[in-house]
Amino acid sequence: MTENNGHSTGADMGPEEIQAVIDRILASDEAAVAKATKGTSGAEETPAPTGKTWRSRAQALSQDGTPSDADGDQEDLAERRALRRVAGLSTELEDVTEVEYRQLRLERVVLAGLWSEGTAQDAENSLQELAALAETAGSEVLDGIVQRRLKPDPGTFLGSGKAQELKAIVQATGADTVIVDSELSPSQRRGLEDIVKVKVIDRTALILDIFAQHAKSREGKAQVELAQLEYLLPRLRGWGESMSRQAGGQVGSAGAGMGSRGPGETKIELDRRKIRTRMAKLRREIAGMKPARETKRANRRRNQVPSVAIAGYTNAGKSSLLNRLTDAGVLVENALFATLDPTVRKAETPDGIGYTLADTVGFVRSLPTQLVEAFRSTLEEVADSDLILHVVDASHPDPEGQIAAVRAVLTEVDARRVPEIIVLNKADAADPFVIERLRQREPRSVVVSARTGAGLTELRQLISAGIPRPGVKLDLLVPYEHGEILSRLHDEDVEILGLEHVGEGTRLEVMVREGLASELEAYVRHE
Repeated sequence: MTENNGHSTGADMGPEEIQAVIDRILASDEAAVAKATKGTSGAEETPAPTGKTWRSRAQALSQDGTPSDADGDQEDLAERRALRRVAGLSTELEDVTEVEYRQLRLERVVLAGLWSEGTAQDAENSLQELAALAETAGSEVLDGIVQRRLKPDPGTFLGSGKAQELKAIVQATGADTVIVDSELSPSQRRGLEDIVKVKVIDRTALILDIFAQHAKSREGKAQVELAQLEYLLPRLRGWGESMSRQAGGQVGSAGAGMGSRGPGETKIELDRRKIRTRMAKLRREIAGMKPARETKRANRRRNQVPSVAIAGYTNAGKSSLLNRLTDAGVLVENALFATLDPTVRKAETPDGIGYTLADTVGFVRSLPTQLVEAFRSTLEEVADSDLILHVVDASHPDPEGQIAAVRAVLTEVDARRVPEIIVLNKADAADPFVIERLRQREPRSVVVSARTGAGLTELRQLISAGIPRPGVKLDLLVPYEHGEILSRLHDEDVEILGLEHVGEGTRLEVMVREGLASELEAYVRHE
């Protein structure tokens, strides 16, 4: 049945035709909203994808988060996924002035960023990464905007006009949080909160929240808490009674007695003092944990065990690569900063030389300086290593930007002097032209896929050639009654070049390290 105008009614339309009509309506609505919210401040705003698009594109930053057989049972992953946030159950106050004293809670968020340099694609990639960070923290991304502006507004970051447009988006989507893709000054955050009337946090606070969720070890928790307190201290602000003076002496109800008369101390000053005291205690605790880590490194150096550190951008596949090379069973998840605590495992080269392989915390663009300082003792594993495996997500929209961000952090921890191998991971999902472009830029590189195992043979050979190897050549004759010496020569720090059994004993041509060479002096054959 058809209407007089010749168009089919809804009853005659198939599911595909109905969906096509819905898509056209939604497209027209989005165009109308974009036209209605067109900027009036003169700043150019790039079209932002819808919330659904942000969610899909955020997950597209990592092509496949499914653990492979090499990743083991992944019991830590099951434990992490056993606890999920439930949206809409908050009992927190509506007054946004309490924001500094609330626990960071992310549910439904809108993203906002500035495009001040680079290309529009760079700005969009940065906001996509922010969406992935927000989802890792447990929130739902509803929408995102990118504004073209030479420099941030000192009062509201986006400028008053754009802040009003952001307020309209927040009200239309029902968001309870705005996340800004930059570090906000306290005044900028207050100014933007006063306009949008919901909680505003910046990129640094978001990353700190993720670290707080994922830290498991005692040292990791202490490092994250220290970084959070360093971030919070200059951002405390008080209202009402928190700004009133606590009476000193015998005035009022305080009755503190002699020696306490005077203007007294406000609650916010008391809070700052407590935070500083807690920070001092955390620094002492972290310093107390440092000797144990240094002792382990000293033992490796004394035994001349080569060390290889895996570094790279977060979610580039470092833990998956460690599992492939050592069967470590480290947690693997399609999320940013999934693993924070460093993991050190024993490995061997194809010809039997032993070395240690250490997985470190992932890096990200604009990694908060508080985290770099708090995790400095952990990052020393990278600086003290003999070789760095710099893992790069070759399927990422901007792999060169990832490499630059990681190298900036390596420079901060004095690790740029360590030899580096670029490991182009996720080759099964990457564009071959991008891989070739990266190989042209980085001559010392290898293409692998930690998920499928492709390229690992070449990587092991590069590791074998890159680590310090035994440098003292000896020609030994070990009597048969000294089997313990023969057993020692089959350890991982000895390279056997030749072995022959003769009448007097076992003749060996070996490469050993200097420390062992002196112990074997009695068995050296002198022609």
